[in-house]
Amino acid sequence: MSSRERILAAVRQNKPDLQPLPEKATFQADYPDLVAKFSEILRFIGGTPVVIAGYTDAEAYIRQTYSDLPNVVSKVPALAHLATVGSDADDPHQLETVDLAIIQGDFGVAENSAIWVPEERGGHRVLPFICQHLVLMVNASDLVPNMHDAYERLKVGESGFGVFIAGPSKTADIEQALVIGAHGARSLSVLILQNFVTE
Repeated sequence: MSSRERILAAVRQNKPDLQPLPEKATFQADYPDLVAKFSEILRFIGGTPVVIAGYTDAEAYIRQTYSDLPNVVSKVPALAHLATVGSDADDPHQLETVDLAIIQGDFGVAENSAIWVPEERGGHRVLPFICQHLVLMVNASDLVPNMHDAYERLKVGESGFGVFIAGPSKTADIEQALVIGAHGARSLSVLILQNFVTE
């Protein structure tokens, strides 16, 4: 018997019995307040959480905070009147001058403050990354505890493209110096609507 055959025979002889896999791995989060956890994490990663009642408060916040920005795109029908430029460009280069983009996400994740934005809500897929400042909106009732819950909620086949967005763009690749806005929006505000709003 060759050494190879001896090794393989020893492996076969000492192979443990197969064990059944669990039917489903779940991870329970015990956050007592999803809005508070979402807001805490968003602040930690450089974003600004704003808890508001509805679209009227959203408009007031946007007008007060971003009044100096001339090129605004709104993909939220209830706030379409805030738009100063069109967003239905086929060529992403036409969006390079966008100062502020306003987009409503489908749902948010408390453990990392990520918001799921499908293509249908975000317009051109480059918009949330090419704008200088980004306002995302999410209903408080649409927050889930963790990514496991988020993946349960995703309907991958319904959208051609979607993305989880968390915090403003940042990197510390070069000399470990933090740079905000290197690969996307320089700031992110998340407006958390307390009153359930559908479009």
